Formats: sequence, C-alpha cells, structure tokens
Amino acid sequence: MKKILLTGAAGFIGSNAATALLRRGDMVVGVDNLNDYYDPARKHANLEEVRGRAPEPEKLVFHRMDIRDEAGIEELCAKHGFDVMIHLAAMAGVRASIDDPKLYLDVNLVGTLNLLEAARRHGHPPFVFASTSSVYGPTKVIPFIETDRADRPLAPYPASKRAAELLGHSYFHLFGQDFTALRFFTVYGPRGRPDMMAYKVLDNIFEGVEVPLYNNGQMHRDWTYVDDIVQGVLAAADRPLGYEVINLGRGKPTLLADFVRLIEDQAGKRSNLVDKPMPAADMEYTYANIDRAKELLGYEPTVSVEQGVKEFWNWYRGSVLEARK
Repeated sequence: MKKILLTGAAGFIGSNAATALLRRGDMVVGVDNLNDYYDPARKHANLEEVRGRAPEPEKLVFHRMDIRDEAGIEELCAKHGFDVMIHLAAMAGVRASIDDPKLYLDVNLVGTLNLLEAARRHGHPPFVFASTSSVYGPTKVIPFIETDRADRPLAPYPASKRAAELLGHSYFHLFGQDFTALRFFTVYGPRGRPDMMAYKVLDNIFEGVEVPLYNNGQMHRDWTYVDDIVQGVLAAADRPLGYEVINLGRGKPTLLADFVRLIEDQAGKRSNLVDKPMPAADMEYTYANIDRAKELLGYEPTVSVEQGVKEFWNWYRGSVLEARK
C-alpha cells in the first residue's frame, strides 16, 4: 500500500484516479478547494461516488484546501510523509484563461511550486504532474511528439502548464526530484466537467443551453477516455523516471463533428449547435504520438471513441439527468 497525495481529487480526472487508487488498496489523501469554476455540488457528488465505490472508504482522507496555501500543503506533507504526489489540481480551460491570466498563473505555477517545495523538504516523493496537449501550440509536427520545443503556447493556460513543466526540470536538476509531466489529450468520460464539449452537447440537447460548434466541427481532437488516462497516471506514479515529459492520448484523432454525432446517436436526439469561427487560442488538430508512453509506462489505451461516448452517456443519464428531476 502506498500513501498518495492526490490534488484535484474532487474533479473530473482526480476523482477517477482516486477510484482506481483505492481499488488497488492505496491510501489517498485528497486535496481540492472545491472552487466555483463549475458547480461545487458536482464535485461533492464526485467524492460521494468515489467513497461509494471504494472497497475501504476510510482509505480516502479528504482535505478542502487550496494548493496556494503554502503552510497547509507543508503541514500535510510533514504529517503524512507521502510515497507519491499526483498533482492534478489546476485552473483548467484554454479560453477561460484569457479572461483571468493572473489567477491561472497563480494556481497552476505558484501552486505547483508550493507542492515541489514540500516534496523537496519531505523525502522527495516521485511527483506526477498533469500537463496538457495545448502546450504544443501551432506546431507543424504531426503527430505531436515530446521532443517538440513546445514554446509557442496560444493562451495563458498552456503557458502556465509549460512553465510548471520547466519548473519541474529545475527541481530535478537541483534536488534530484523525480518529476513526470503527463500531457493529456482531450480527456472525456464519466464525471466530466460541464465546460467540456461532450457534456455541453448533452446540455444543449436536454436543457437548450446554447453551445458553439467552432469551425462547423471541422477540427480534429485526440479524444481519450478517462480510464485510459488514469491508467497512465497510475503507471507514472509507480515508475520514477527522473525527469520525463510524456504524451497520454489515444493516438487516433477524431473529427469534432463526428464526435458530436456519436453523442447524438447515444442520446437519440439531435443537438442544435451554433456555428462559430475558431477562437485564436484554439488548435485545429491534436494528435498524440504515444510511443514514449508505451515504452516507459507500458501505456496502452483500450477504449474506442464509440465505447467511451456510450459510457459517458450512461453516466450523464444516470447522474446528471436523474439529479435534475
């Protein structure tokens, strides 16, 4: 059994990671500030789902805490002496970061610094960091590969994530801190955030919420099911690699318009999305080269987009639509 600090534990990927860690017998000390980027009730529901599915619910210890709380993070790490730190907490969203860049840099960079400092002072546990495919910016190297310079981010969100990756390298160089940055590619699935496309399409269908379809859906995304991402996160937690940057995607891009169609087919209804030009912060194409993930982590995504959309629809129908009745 490992004792693991998991930041962002009440969020989308964090709650799914918590479930997987608890199922294999680890103790999870979860941290989340339960902010109002989206309805905190959704995050509370995520935590309840995690506890409800855990073989030993008492192995989840949750702290409502902001990663910018330097003293709080320090106290937590001093108390527990973690075996691994999995850092998934962040202000997410490319477009939202344009409106509040200071907040994004404060949470995503300073918050990461607080955790790295605590790791340095308390045993140097391996550090797994959630980064993003959007750090690649307008690259012409397709599929995206980790050797790309990734030095032209298109918005403050990817800039903050790339900066945190570089900060991790400095801690590896100076203090021998193991640091693995995982660049996630368009994650979707159960407990997904309401601001994500799959969720928004269903909200358009069932609630009439206006949702833009940028570039008439003529954008490719490397849609990756959350269980496959979590598989990679756990593998990285188990394999200290020094300093590494690793793509986690499916390696098979899907046209956005086709992804929307799959969601509509599951719901049995058509959406009414509004065609809008692609924002300047968006990328036309994301496509992960996952050779490094396969080699270093034994990573092998198994969930097709068709199956993943079906699983997401089943969760949305059972958890979101039922809660609205």
